[in-house]
Amino acid sequence: MFYAALDVSLRSVAICIIDHDGKICLERSVRSDVPDVLLCLAGFDQPIHQVGFEAGALTQPITYGLTEAGYDVVCMEARQVAAALSAMRNKTDKHDARGIAQILRSGWYSRVHVKSVESHHMRALLTSRKVMQRKCIDLESEIRGLLRIFGVVLPLRLSRGAFDAAVRETIEADPALSHALLPMLEARAVLFETFTELDRRVKRAARENAICRRFMTVPGVGEITALSFKAAVDDPARFKSSRTVGAHFGLTPRRFQSGETPMPVTSTFVLRSTRPRTPC
Repeated sequence: MFYAALDVSLRSVAICIIDHDGKICLERSVRSDVPDVLLCLAGFDQPIHQVGFEAGALTQPITYGLTEAGYDVVCMEARQVAAALSAMRNKTDKHDARGIAQILRSGWYSRVHVKSVESHHMRALLTSRKVMQRKCIDLESEIRGLLRIFGVVLPLRLSRGAFDAAVRETIEADPALSHALLPMLEARAVLFETFTELDRRVKRAARENAICRRFMTVPGVGEITALSFKAAVDDPARFKSSRTVGAHFGLTPRRFQSGETPMPVTSTFVLRSTRPRTPC
């Protein structure tokens, strides 16, 4: 059996193919493009049992491309690989590929679940919405702070679209303020319009998904929470038990022990609110 290891970076991929005895059969460096990697692997005259690499920035396209080509792809846990490679004297892309190949051959690794394309599309939509929301909040906070210098104190809470109406008249009444703050207010209006459109798209995506609709039958769970949870879990079958899902999201019990005095195990579950923060 032959094993192929990839040390993936943004510019290049170091490829190392070894046999079942650990002997190096092929070493090559290609561009970080799936067609180039496939061309190199296809040029090897023996069938490859597995292709392995550590999780990183290009995990998704490489995994999808190699899997579609018929290879058995193994995405390894990055911390395990780093710990194994730390024993190597010289760290180069070529040596890292050799080390990853030996890890793949020995079986000393943990597989990392690569999420589906649908899940990444959901995450991209949620992230875009969140970025626009943060930019709106940042601009609103800056405008509030600058107006406070001139004695204008805005209400702590304003409805979704009331911020522009609350400050525009005050800004336009002073030519100096208009010169400084009106462009910022116009930028905020464009960002808020973009956020509103992305918010509609997120909610529509949640309503059109049967699993998200089931999540939303739980009291307190809305479109954002349902879609975020669906995108994070992706495939429920990858969890051996429903109890491990909480640990996946960081909900794990803690224990404190000092010297010879053991402390009882306490559950310190902290679940942050996933409800969206609406711009003022």
